[in-house]
Amino acid sequence: MEYVYASLLLHYAGKPITEENLRKILEAAGVEVDDIKVKAVVAALSGVNIEEAIKSASVPMAAAATAPASQAAQAPAAGEEKKEEEEKKEEKEEETEEEIAEGLAALFG
Repeated sequence: MEYVYASLLLHYAGKPITEENLRKILEAAGVEVDDIKVKAVVAALSGVNIEEAIKSASVPMAAAATAPASQAAQAPAAGEEKKEEEEKKEEKEEETEEEIAEGLAALFG
């Protein structure tokens, strides 16, 4: 995970995700750097739009948790439909999370 976090740090800093930059971040954090993992992460992220990946991976759970209770009381029939939609979304999110985990497992063995 350190390699992914270091890559995200470089992305947010506006720096290119290169082997050298990734290695510097990891060494500064006191991580024992594995050159094979560095190369694998850089190669895997070379064609990825990180902003789009972050947007598609984020789950807007905070918005659902902060909805006022009065809105839910006003539309009980709509609430049932929303529950069904949420269940479908959760199933899709679980599948997506599993796919992401499988992809990361392939990177880091």
